[in-house]
Amino acid sequence: MHLRKAKLMFFYTRYPSSSILKMYFPDVMFNKNNTAQLVKWFSNFREFFYIQMEKYARQALAEGVKGEEELVVTVDSELFRHLNLHYNRNNQIEVPQNFLVATQAALREFFKSVQASKDSEPSWKKAIYKIIARMDESLPDFFKAPNWMEQLGDQ
Repeated sequence: MHLRKAKLMFFYTRYPSSSILKMYFPDVMFNKNNTAQLVKWFSNFREFFYIQMEKYARQALAEGVKGEEELVVTVDSELFRHLNLHYNRNNQIEVPQNFLVATQAALREFFKSVQASKDSEPSWKKAIYKIIARMDESLPDFFKAPNWMEQLGDQ
């Protein structure tokens, strides 16, 4: 249940601090190990997200896309459907608009970087990570509730 909740929270925040996570998992008695585990989950979520961004950016280049403005992410996009299936398998929440914006921004940043051959440089992804980290938004309060799953329909 905690993993499912964390995946849904990823739609709002890709880089939550451990203090934020502690506020949104009130039923967990935090210690060094489980705090590290929760932080690791988000690291894994980001890794999957960014792998998809790079894959789709390279695919777009291979298909002849010339400019980043051609890359538009909507709820009907293959990329969005793939991410939604991974993080929100049962469509438990309506994905916030900001996630679409962040996904499109990440895709475009990867596209521009690969197109400019920045991917041959070490640490080329760090600049992208910083841009996307600034796109995090506040988590809805329903995630704090012990019965958060029951409240999903009320959002």
